[in-house]
Amino acid sequence: MAHAAGIRMPRMHCHMLRHTFVTTMLDAGVSLRDVQIAARHADPRTTMRYDRARKNVDRHPNYILAAYMTSGT
Repeated sequence: MAHAAGIRMPRMHCHMLRHTFVTTMLDAGVSLRDVQIAARHADPRTTMRYDRARKNVDRHPNYILAAYMTSGT
């Protein structure tokens, strides 16, 4: 299918589409639970493996809590 679409990429496989689907939802801020359901993962740990941005400081729970506390709300 990749060849028919004009995509020239070595070692292209259909799991790459699934990976893109899951990581894009996580990057967009969709909750882990909702992504888990959409991906039909029985275990949330499977979904968490896709979350490559989890080391991003903006998404770290401590950063989120600090931002909330300093916002005055």
